[in-house]
Amino acid sequence: MRKRAAGTRPAPGSAMPGAGHFDQFQSMILPHLDGAYNLARYLTRDAVLAEDIVQDSMVRAFRAFGQFRGSSPRAWLFAIVRNCSRTAQSSAAGRVALVIHESGLSEEAAARLGDQPDPGPTPEEEVLRRADVDRVRSAIEAIPEPFREAVVLRELEDLSYAEIAEVTGVPIGTVMSRLARGRAMLAKELLPAGLAGDEQRSVS
Repeated sequence: MRKRAAGTRPAPGSAMPGAGHFDQFQSMILPHLDGAYNLARYLTRDAVLAEDIVQDSMVRAFRAFGQFRGSSPRAWLFAIVRNCSRTAQSSAAGRVALVIHESGLSEEAAARLGDQPDPGPTPEEEVLRRADVDRVRSAIEAIPEPFREAVVLRELEDLSYAEIAEVTGVPIGTVMSRLARGRAMLAKELLPAGLAGDEQRSVS
């Protein structure tokens, strides 16, 4: 990725934090620039649009940085990237909302696990680890957006469940449900055709 946004400053006359905040912005936000692009790239499936989104996101983040009070700069930036991605895609004709019926842990139980690491590799995760990068990228892009988003934030960007909940604006239980389903979808995409059929029959 070309880091065009690294030196981005707001246009003259626009609102911005004090000059003393620029160094802090560089140290807290800019290290996550590649992750921001990665998220935008997977959300939009468009490398060029993703660069524009990141550039816009960095400008917005810099302008709002004086009001940042969160505990995770990365989650804060990714939430901005996510919003910018959705805005950039909102004019697409025929956009259909996906209705998801979540299931799994209660929110109280999920919250207790929110910042804990996953217990161990599941069969789906083992499939992902053995697959090559290009196949994984194509498989991630093939699954529906809510699950793709959860997988990218967790598996590629290593956010905690709580951070993903902050980025996406959904409860931790929903994050965990989407992640589990997203991993299963990826495993199905990556398994050889015969094994994928067996896997589907065993689940149904």
